[in-house]
Amino acid sequence: MIDTSRPWALVFLLVAGLFAGAINAIAGGGSLLVFPALLAVGFPPLAANVTNSVAQWPGYVGLVIGARKDLPGQGRRILLTSIVAVLGSGIGSVLLLILPGQVFDAIVPILVILASLTMAVGPWIKRKIGTPGGGEARDRTPLLLTAVFLAAIYGGYFGGALGVILISTLSLFAHDSLRRLNALKGVLSLTVASVTVVVFAIGAPVDWLAVALLAPTTLVGGLLGAKIAQRMPEKALRWAVVVLGLAVGIYLFFE
Repeated sequence: MIDTSRPWALVFLLVAGLFAGAINAIAGGGSLLVFPALLAVGFPPLAANVTNSVAQWPGYVGLVIGARKDLPGQGRRILLTSIVAVLGSGIGSVLLLILPGQVFDAIVPILVILASLTMAVGPWIKRKIGTPGGGEARDRTPLLLTAVFLAAIYGGYFGGALGVILISTLSLFAHDSLRRLNALKGVLSLTVASVTVVVFAIGAPVDWLAVALLAPTTLVGGLLGAKIAQRMPEKALRWAVVVLGLAVGIYLFFE
């Protein structure tokens, strides 16, 4: 679907992939750069969506590699959330292939905006609700797993700004530093992306030339972005997510 006679289109996608990988690592939402970029070079929406989802996979690999120092000590949390992420993303991917897109796409901007606002007020909410049972602060595991499951359905279906939704969910229901939760966000994003790669490779119109162009740049961007995220103060990282998420949600609302 890429017109190879237009070099500008190839360069445009390469640059979009690099920035998308970095933004996904820092805050989430980078896939929203690639999706409109694919539309701009002539892809129909469904092909742009599934190609974008597959092309993001290497970027999430780079994110996880770059943030691996923040993963130790999260084994149980990673296992439980990854299981529900696999189930949710499988459901979302199948829904994309069998249902009309208009109904679900109509709520995507609302989900992204709500996730961003939740991220902004997350510390205040956590202070108000206190710790479970009034004891030592710990994860609200049932709520966490339910929210990750729903986010994974969204990620399998559309995927744009999945990182914003995941990090907002994790910051609200998991008790840990935002930096460590950002690393977990990378693992869950990679899990969701892995499921979509398998499903879409079998039954969706993926443009593999575009994937070959985007994949290396999203990988490099993910590696670089993870390093940047590790050096950002927690408050700066939180507000980077909020601002980017609101911008993405508003863009989708009027798109």
